[in-house]
Amino acid sequence: MPAENAKPESLPSNWGRWGLDDELGTLNHITDEARARGARTVRTGHAVSLAMPISPVLLAGGGPVPAGPVMMPTPVQQMMNYNPAPPAYTDILIVNTHHVAMTHIDAFVHIPVDGKVYPGIPQAKAISGGRAHRGTTSAFASGITTRGVFLDLAPGDRVEPRRLVTVEDFEAAEHRAGARVRPGDALVVRYGWVLHRDFREPLPGLGIDVVRWLDERQVSLYLSDVVDRPPVDDSPLPMHEVALARLGMPIIDVAEVEGLAQTCAEQDRSEFLFALGPMPVLGATGVPVNPLAIF
Repeated sequence: MPAENAKPESLPSNWGRWGLDDELGTLNHITDEARARGARTVRTGHAVSLAMPISPVLLAGGGPVPAGPVMMPTPVQQMMNYNPAPPAYTDILIVNTHHVAMTHIDAFVHIPVDGKVYPGIPQAKAISGGRAHRGTTSAFASGITTRGVFLDLAPGDRVEPRRLVTVEDFEAAEHRAGARVRPGDALVVRYGWVLHRDFREPLPGLGIDVVRWLDERQVSLYLSDVVDRPPVDDSPLPMHEVALARLGMPIIDVAEVEGLAQTCAEQDRSEFLFALGPMPVLGATGVPVNPLAIF
């Protein structure tokens, strides 16, 4: 990508568009009509998960319960965790939120650019005292519902390593899908890669021209099995450093889209009700999610 196209003033941005107190970013594009449009796609109620399955890694031994504002009473915790024959079992989950093998949603504060966090507030105001105060997962706690559209960039195959995907590729996939991307839609994109398995290969990726296209179409949320590839020059990461950080477009990393591709092929349609009800984790940079495509 030419260097002049990567200058901050030439990049698409929503900083200040909905005010400096905005926490929703492109989720502002989701209107009641967009939600109703998604609901009208439901015919059978069949649901497809877009999340990678997670296999827990056990931590050997016991240990103290992590401190926090709300704790289970110690006798109950001891009974479930350390009794040789407990009447009930429990877990303590320690989660690496932005893990390459776990489907998660990125909050805006995850990626500062030019010393600022969406919607253009100084980084020092967004993060202080070891905590994030602005642009966090708090914005997702009430859930996200809208129409979803699935675009397959390589039906039956995968996008070639190092391939730079263009607007023409997206529009060709849109034509194959037979469903035009409309304002407020959640867009699910398939490259055909399994990121944690294929991560050592040269990843394909998209250019900033595609981000401009997403902005023009007023996409509310972006999910893919490959969201960004490592930068190959001084250009910013299109989805993380431009779409997320400047447009305020939430992105869901490491989506599992093969089941969705199969269902869309079987039903000969590429639109559905998109539903996301993440754990109401407040003030975080991201949270694991289980997005659903409901047919």
